[in-house]
Amino acid sequence: MSNVFHRSALTTPPMATRALGQQITDVAGRSYLDASGGAAVSCIGHGDPRVVAAVSKQIAQLDYAHNGAFTSQPAEELATHICNAAGLGMTRVYFVGSGSEAVEAAIKMARQCQIERGQAGRHIVISRRQSYHGNTLGALARSGSETRRAPYAPMLPDRTQVMPCFYYRYAEPGETPEAFGRRAADTLEAEILRLGPENVAAFLVETVVGATSGAVTPVPGYFTRIREICDRYGVLLICDEVMCGVHRTGPFLACAAEGIAPDIVTLAKGLGGGYLPIGAVVCRPEVHDSFAQGSGTFTHGHTYMAHPVVCAAALAVQQVIVEDGLAARVVEQGAALEAALRGRLGQYPHVGDIRGRGLLWAVELVADPETSAPFDPKLGISARIGAEAKARGLLVYPGSGTIDGWQGDHVLLAPAYSIGTEDLEKIADVLATSIEVVTRRTADVVS
Repeated sequence: MSNVFHRSALTTPPMATRALGQQITDVAGRSYLDASGGAAVSCIGHGDPRVVAAVSKQIAQLDYAHNGAFTSQPAEELATHICNAAGLGMTRVYFVGSGSEAVEAAIKMARQCQIERGQAGRHIVISRRQSYHGNTLGALARSGSETRRAPYAPMLPDRTQVMPCFYYRYAEPGETPEAFGRRAADTLEAEILRLGPENVAAFLVETVVGATSGAVTPVPGYFTRIREICDRYGVLLICDEVMCGVHRTGPFLACAAEGIAPDIVTLAKGLGGGYLPIGAVVCRPEVHDSFAQGSGTFTHGHTYMAHPVVCAAALAVQQVIVEDGLAARVVEQGAALEAALRGRLGQYPHVGDIRGRGLLWAVELVADPETSAPFDPKLGISARIGAEAKARGLLVYPGSGTIDGWQGDHVLLAPAYSIGTEDLEKIADVLATSIEVVTRRTADVVS
């Protein structure tokens, strides 16, 4: 009997004993191709000796020093690297322990920034439906992931959300991507005016949607309009790039591809590459200056933030990305993954959409190819496809509630930036087989 409180109270997952490159091996000696990096985390692959050496060196030199009393060289160097790599005027980094913590800190930072500017009435953070910003109560309160929220709904404050930029599911017949993007963005302006601009602190938005709807990219012009609206009404723009940032979709910040600069951006996952847990909030100088010229103190903090060993690990991960040219490889291998998925699954009747950017891709499943109607949620299609793929030695990230939080299924893929073309072909083949097997079984049962 396990004493670990696992995610499922009904089953105990297999014990992983080793991870190297693109493979994870369990106690029975079985290897799995890691096609999702856990949850888009393992960006450089597993077991890189350069990261192992950096962690070993740092832990022998300085294992822990509370960030309220000291800074450390790894934290300073990592912050400099992030700001240089991010560009877009980003100049300050606030280190935390996870993506959820980063979103919590960003929300608080935006609120206090408005207070420091003499705008104490600004306390509302608007987000979008079908978004996911983390599992802590504050982050969950702003999320649109209905199944994750449901058990805790009575504990969560009221939220205010606007339309998602999800062209495949929300565009009107004949509507161009540009027209749809304008319509979706304008729902933000309407909500700000409804609430009163003097009450709105920030707009929190995933640049490329991650887990909830599966690799949904923004249409052209959407973020340009969002930036205009935020500027017009004095609302801070927070881009949540916990999943899509740190080169996962190409540039260091995914929003760079949209031609805009947020006021605040959150990072995690690919920042530490899974070697040690880390998250970060990155901001423009105007945000930091509001604190420096005001109270001087951000009323927030965690025991292990800016941990020297964790920062050393993340810095080593970022150096590997630079040394091995992995940012360019994301674009190259992302195109290869798209080609493999479309070639293997593009004509399959139960594949409604194949979408993504860089090395963040999703396959959305549909019951009816003519209407794009989803499968009955009770069938658990995505979870069954994930289980089938795992049984065949492939790790993917299944998701449900794709359309509205309750209906819809997709499978998310986020392999390491160092993934080889042969492995990409294997991912497409095994995923296709898994989809075929599960949907065929489902059809047999339904009929």
